[in-house]
Amino acid sequence: MAKSILVVEDEPNIVLSLQFLMKQAGFEVRVARDGEEALREVEDKAPDLILLDVMIPKRDGYDVCQTIRANPDWREIYIIMLTAKGRDVDRDKGLSLGANDYVTKPFSTRDLTEKVKHILSGAG
Repeated sequence: MAKSILVVEDEPNIVLSLQFLMKQAGFEVRVARDGEEALREVEDKAPDLILLDVMIPKRDGYDVCQTIRANPDWREIYIIMLTAKGRDVDRDKGLSLGANDYVTKPFSTRDLTEKVKHILSGAG
């Protein structure tokens, strides 16, 4: 069974790009365009990995990350925050709230795809 990824992003071009690349890499991909939708998707069927934008409508990525980490059933979900917020304080906040990794925009889609493959292969 294919590993599943939830892309939480409100920028259509980034959604299309990530969706295409992750499907090409053999993953099942779902998309949420705001924080509330992201939490509904996780509740419906927990993904193996979440690509989580910080600046999304309704509930920001920090809040989504913290909510996911507060649920013991979701402890195993790997969370990579994707954001334009590149300051150390933003990165530290994301990691302290439970993100496993923090990638700043703009990012190399190829590098991100390789990182996700590595993590979901069990090597990460």
